[in-house]
Parts: sequence; structure tokens; C-alpha cells
Amino acid sequence: MVKRLLITYVLWALGGPLGLHHIYLGRDSHALLWMVTFGGFGIGWIREFWQLPKYVQNANIRYQKIQRKRDPQPSMKIIRPLGKFVVGVYFGIIALLSLSPLSGFYIIVLPLAITLGVHLVANVGEETSNIKATMSGSFVTSIIFFGRPIATVPISIVASIVSTQHRHYKTPNDTADNLSVRLYRLGLAWLAFSMPISYCIFHNTTVTITYITDTISFILDSVRIFPWVGGLLESILLLPYHTWKLSTGGTGLAHGNTQEWEKIFASISAIQTDREKLAYRVLGLHREATLEEINKSYRELVKRWHPDHNQHNLNEAEQQFLEIQAAYELLVKKTSYE
Repeated sequence: MVKRLLITYVLWALGGPLGLHHIYLGRDSHALLWMVTFGGFGIGWIREFWQLPKYVQNANIRYQKIQRKRDPQPSMKIIRPLGKFVVGVYFGIIALLSLSPLSGFYIIVLPLAITLGVHLVANVGEETSNIKATMSGSFVTSIIFFGRPIATVPISIVASIVSTQHRHYKTPNDTADNLSVRLYRLGLAWLAFSMPISYCIFHNTTVTITYITDTISFILDSVRIFPWVGGLLESILLLPYHTWKLSTGGTGLAHGNTQEWEKIFASISAIQTDREKLAYRVLGLHREATLEEINKSYRELVKRWHPDHNQHNLNEAEQQFLEIQAAYELLVKKTSYE
């Protein structure tokens, strides 16, 4: 079917960042690249406004099976190697974030992810490259920079150079797949890319919300304002997580991806622990004290330090009374959760 420029522009405007116009023109590799980078991070999508007439012309040439004279090897434009490097680093970062718990990660998964990103850019349009050569360069560089966080950069550089050196035109294909088959393949490729990072984002967001709600509860307890607000806020914000946990039979989510996040928020936990120690000290209790012991100590101290009973030393009594009240609320909440 002959491709229309007007339809291409409409699809570019409505779903350009998702590659709808590329699907229409039969440029599936370009469409997938736009799907995983949201239109080349927005920049590539805007730049294409002036490229669409050329894309339509090339698509109609392929449809009409017109043979064109061209050089044995495509001419090199700096934008393509640069795009290979950027997308290679992008795929490497995505792999670092979402698949880090895998054994042998740096030696296998990282170079593989970068190779796929680089080759995806190399396969855009009428060009392609030798994926075996690109993968060999990635794996050799990965061994040299094994275990280093900066490894994504040199691996992407080497993979981009090797891919550029082995660039060539695609072989003409007279038996194009129908639209349903193409969409099926694009959907599988997009799911393979998005599912690991989506899981990582969902899980780490849950951990972050947990720490945030704990912090809010801690602050509210410290100033003695509505101590129940923290628990209510946590229940609302973590509703998606609890729903997931219920639907999976109570297994919840694995904690393999949370180690970095736990380090970031370790100071919050330390503050909470110190606060609890101080609360036990204020009430004169040990850490294994029961709720009954907490209530008993609280009643005795309130009688002793109530401002009405200490008019001769009002300032100190008020300070002590406030500390006792805050310590009691904190320990009662902690004990009730346990």
C-alpha cells in the first residue's frame, strides 16, 4: 500500500513518541527505538518533523521494489554513532537498575544489554550492522572493566565503533510480514525491555514510600500532633503494594533490589532507633517493657511532673511533662505495631 505523507504527519503528531508513524511506514526497528526511549528522549521525535517526507519516499520505493544505485557501504553520519553510544549507555543503565541481583551480571547481562541498544540504533532505516561483531566487542570490553560502575561508558564506546565499522545495507525482503505479526513482535520486544525496570520502579517506590511514611510518623510523634495520621497515610500510600501482596498469596516482593535504597535511608532508621532508646530512658524502662509497664510508668511520672503539682518549679516540670508525653506516645505506638 502506498504511504501518504499527510497520514504520516498525523500519526507523528498523535503518537510520534511511541513510534506510530514508523510502524505505518514499515520502520519497525525505528518504532521500537522510539517506544523504549520515548521518541529519542523527545529530541529525535521533534527532529523528525523535517525528515518525514524522506521517510515516506523511501517507504514507497520499497513498496514499489524500485532498485536504486547506492554505494556498497552506507556513508557515515555522526548522528548515528552518537545515537548508538547514547542508547547503549541508556540500555546499560536500565540493566544496572533492574537486573543487578542476577549472578554473573557484569560479565553477561551488561554487555548484552548494551549490544542490543547499539544494534537497535544500527538497524534503523535501511542500514544494519553485524550484531556478532558488536557483541564480541562488548564482551571483550566488559571483561576489562569487570565490576566497575563506569563500565557502561567504555562498553558503549567500543560497541558503537565496532557496529559503525561493520555497517551495511539491509538485504531486500520481498515477503514482508503482515501488520499483526509485526505488532506482536514489537509488543514482545517492548515487554522484554519494560517489565524488569517496571518491577524495579514499583518495588523501590514501595520501599521509598515506607521510609517516607515512617519519617512523617516520626515527625508527627515528635511534635505530638495527631499520632494516628502517620499510620493512616502509610495505609493509603501502600495500598497498591498490599493489593499485590494479597494477590500473590502473601509473598509480596523480593528484597534483592532494595539494598541500595536501604543504605540511602539508613540514617532515618538510626534516628528512629535513638528516639526509641531515649523514650525508654525518659520513662525509666527497659527495651522489653510491656504495654502494661509502659502505662504504669507513664501514670506515675505524669503525677510527679504535672505542672499543677510543681508550681515552684514550673519551667522544668513543663519540659519534663512534654518529654514524658512524647515518649509515651512513641512507645505505645511501637508496642501496638509489634
